[in-house]
Amino acid sequence: MFNEVVMDHFRHPRNRGRLQNPDFSSDDTNPSCGDNVVFDARVDAQKGTISELFFEGKGCALSLSTASMLTQACQGKLLRDILALDKKYIIDLLGLELGPNRLKCALLPLKVLQQGVARYLQSTEVS
Repeated sequence: MFNEVVMDHFRHPRNRGRLQNPDFSSDDTNPSCGDNVVFDARVDAQKGTISELFFEGKGCALSLSTASMLTQACQGKLLRDILALDKKYIIDLLGLELGPNRLKCALLPLKVLQQGVARYLQSTEVS
């Protein structure tokens, strides 16, 4: 059902764990299946990029693999570019065609990460 890349990220997740004193944390749960993902990030404020990104979570192979893949894909990426990522980006990243229920699992990590980035940007504009 899943390709080798997805299964490798599920079996051997990258950047799994929590950061001490992150610049932002964000978490959410998919109410229909109970999958939960948390991201902790450090930001290079001068460059406007993610310098470190870690995740923790409980859920299916798809949500946890996507979270792992995003930690690698988004390190060094501009915050504004992370906000522009969409469903097509996730489908391309995974290399899978997904039905509606599985798509919700795959999009949860992106939603959580984008919420954290948006809140971080909002808080730094106010300061």
